[in-house]
Amino acid sequence: MSNRVATKSSTTGATGGPGLGSGRRPWVMLIVATVGFAVNFWAWALLSPLGPRFKDVLGLSPFAQSLVVAVPVIVGSLGRIPVGALTDRLGGRVMFPLVSLAAIVPVLYLGLSGHSSLAGLLIGGFFLGIGGTSFAVGVPFVNAWFPPARRGLAIGVFGMGMGGTAISALTTVKLVTAHGTATPFIITACVLAAFAVLAALVLRDAPGRTVPASTMVSRLAATARLTVTWQAAALYAVAFGGYVAFSVYLPAYLKTAYGLTQADAANRMAGFVLLAVVMRPVGGWLADRTGPVRVLAVVLSVVIAGAVIQAFTPSLVPLGTIAFLAMAAALGAGSGAVFSLVAMLAPADKIGSVTGVVGAIGGLGGFVPPLIMGLVYSQFHNYAAGLAALAVVAAAALILAVTGVRAALAAR
Repeated sequence: MSNRVATKSSTTGATGGPGLGSGRRPWVMLIVATVGFAVNFWAWALLSPLGPRFKDVLGLSPFAQSLVVAVPVIVGSLGRIPVGALTDRLGGRVMFPLVSLAAIVPVLYLGLSGHSSLAGLLIGGFFLGIGGTSFAVGVPFVNAWFPPARRGLAIGVFGMGMGGTAISALTTVKLVTAHGTATPFIITACVLAAFAVLAALVLRDAPGRTVPASTMVSRLAATARLTVTWQAAALYAVAFGGYVAFSVYLPAYLKTAYGLTQADAANRMAGFVLLAVVMRPVGGWLADRTGPVRVLAVVLSVVIAGAVIQAFTPSLVPLGTIAFLAMAAALGAGSGAVFSLVAMLAPADKIGSVTGVVGAIGGLGGFVPPLIMGLVYSQFHNYAAGLAALAVVAAAALILAVTGVRAALAAR
């Protein structure tokens, strides 16, 4: 009798009832998934800190250097679309170990031989993008384990795994300097292998998880017809795309605009990243309690204000620092709020597919701004126009949030 009751309770919770998310097991699944996201993002970000070194050693042009850094970002972003659809079908228990094991191959290739030529870096970087697809595995996996009232917080906590980029930023160059180019790649490959084993042993898909019966192509087509897909994608392109853009370009910006040393600029970038990471679950939690529209309205207003202030290149201490830290907190919280919105509006059997599209556009949203900032500086020898463009884009996202998104939530 007790076994039948327990089974019924867990199944009810998996479909949004009170049982799911109330025990210890969902939080264990969340913690393991977050660790996996961080490890895969660590691998995904290995080439970016070494860009200047490869430029000097291989004699790369500035464009070639930017291409080496950009290829994993592009592939990791676009790859989230099929990986999210596969996660809907196969579940995170299968996909997390699979993605982690697949990422080991390019990591080892780059560390052992691929770093010695531009062609090797581009080939290895292409497949290194696999690590960036882990986001589209974790969101539907975590979403299924928690009831609607806790999904914003849970997905926000999972999103803290994007701090894996900070691990790479803080350790890769130091390890290469102390022990050689292969060292950070070998260490990361070992950590990926350890996580793959842990995931295979510990992760379980939520009981009662909705498994789609249709083909991947038909699901992606249906996903493209959902209004929430494109509303969330536009908002995520600003929130997460802004985070990615600053995490990639902030060291160069601070060095050029304020004359900071490379080490000082990198440390300040790490502070920006860590604050955004910490604020992501806060944004999800607030969205659960007050609604995602209110959270998005506040954080986008903060981004607008910060971008306008910084467009005038104020003194770095204190005004510039305050502007950047405020934008970091807002972009992190906004990223968490967007996926609270996805959890509320996306059909249960398409969470992975929607996440894949939204995550892809969010990642690509971080690829474009550094190119614009570089072009703006080459033309005007300052960054004012680029930061003004950020304010305009954030204002457009704010209008979308308080009109279209609010109407979609009211109609559900």
